[in-house]
Amino acid sequence: MENTLNLAIEGMHCGACVRRVTSALQSVEGVTVNSVEVGSAKVAFDAAEITAQDITAALDRNGFPARVQQ
Repeated sequence: MENTLNLAIEGMHCGACVRRVTSALQSVEGVTVNSVEVGSAKVAFDAAEITAQDITAALDRNGFPARVQQ
């Protein structure tokens, strides 16, 4: 089943940051990137393959602390 996730992402300031976050999200197995803007991202993911915590951890490892927006 595919779930949608809205992320608030800290530390993004420019187009280069958007590209880095997009690349980090695309490298996570089971994630489809819907959109990335300065400060936020929307992704779809397969909950059978990955968790929201795994997705935010991938961004944290790349220097962009992220949290799920409700």
